[in-house]
Amino acid sequence: MFQFSSDTILFGVLRLCAIAAGSVLLLVFVFLVVESWPALSNVGLVRFFSDESWHPAGENGLFNLLPMLWGTLFVTAGSVLIATPLGIFSAIFCHYYAPSWMARVYRRLIELLAGIPSVVYGLWGLVVLVPLIRELQPPGPSLLAGIVILTLMILPTIALMADAAISNVPKQYLHSAAALGLSRWSTIIGVVVPAARSGLFAGVILGTGRAIGETMAILMVCGNVVQTPSSLFDPIRTLTANIALEMAYALNDHRSALFFSGLLLLLLIIVLASLAETVRVRGEVNV
Repeated sequence: MFQFSSDTILFGVLRLCAIAAGSVLLLVFVFLVVESWPALSNVGLVRFFSDESWHPAGENGLFNLLPMLWGTLFVTAGSVLIATPLGIFSAIFCHYYAPSWMARVYRRLIELLAGIPSVVYGLWGLVVLVPLIRELQPPGPSLLAGIVILTLMILPTIALMADAAISNVPKQYLHSAAALGLSRWSTIIGVVVPAARSGLFAGVILGTGRAIGETMAILMVCGNVVQTPSSLFDPIRTLTANIALEMAYALNDHRSALFFSGLLLLLLIIVLASLAETVRVRGEVNV
């Protein structure tokens, strides 16, 4: 009879889990391609980026996704550019400047922020943030509102990942920096941040992935106007909001075009994940 050690069983279980996870992703990708194929065949890939506007239910059918793609990229980029330095510097402050009691309270608050449902952020944005922006520059629902809401939503992810990455910096690195007479700030910039860069970048990628896929909060505060924004105060519609708004009544090529929107989002996430893996591997090689 065959005898299996606990390590062999554990390895087999982990391999099955990895295969299952990869299979689910592959099935989702294949499903999106199959559902998108009617639109790709009948409409053509070029029209998704060259039509006059988005009006797929009309008599002639217009399928331009580019304004919504730009809206998605702009709101994501804006929130990541703000949340990344805030998250990293707050983690640095927590580790090297804050008293221990303050650091503990900070971590609990960040964990609490990470658990708040997106619809709650959306309600706060709709009731508080949008009226404030309207007083500054009408109409209120805008790209700026989406950036602020997404910044609040992805900040906990980036901050907690940065906190974990900084915690994993080997202590001997810090001892060596102290032996060389480096100041606290010089140690952080010259030793801690380079040693933790893989984890820091992974946090940014995770935050970016959440920003790209966010739907409900963005739908509530951005105005849902299909246009390429020319300023922070212009209303926009993202790809995720467009799917949520129109999937309930979409038919034929219209429905298939919405699935193509989902395929675009999945491809963006795959590119981000590949980029994160490349940075991680390079970081391990350099170390």
